[in-house]
Amino acid sequence: MNMDFNLFMNDVVRQARQEIVAAGYKELTTPEEVEAALQQKGTTLVMVNSVCGCAGGIARPAAMHSLHYDKRPDQLVTVFAGQDKEATEKARSYFTGYPPSSPSFALLKDGELVTMIERHDIEGHGPMEVVQKLQDAFEQYCEEV
Repeated sequence: MNMDFNLFMNDVVRQARQEIVAAGYKELTTPEEVEAALQQKGTTLVMVNSVCGCAGGIARPAAMHSLHYDKRPDQLVTVFAGQDKEATEKARSYFTGYPPSSPSFALLKDGELVTMIERHDIEGHGPMEVVQKLQDAFEQYCEEV
């Protein structure tokens, strides 16, 4: 059996993108899109997506399920580490004081980082633990919808 690795990875990436977009997150693929989105007033949740197992098994499910809560960010966006490199680099420029981490979540308010959930807060934890971390941040920084 001869499998083309690039074809396989393209399918994995496409599925990872589709999952998060179907959950209501807007995909940002350029630095300009990131700049425009992260300068918005209000709260913005940025999900730094990736193809690793903890992204697919923990972070993306948590990103979806965390939204079933009374308080939520005004805007949901995602960048894809390792794929849309310039967009991801631009988003990470807002995450001052934190090293690059994927998957991860950043919550911004009026363009300023207020909290970060890094890979080490995701990997090795259950999806519901990450949902709780996200909802705790929503409770503190977001408005009721």
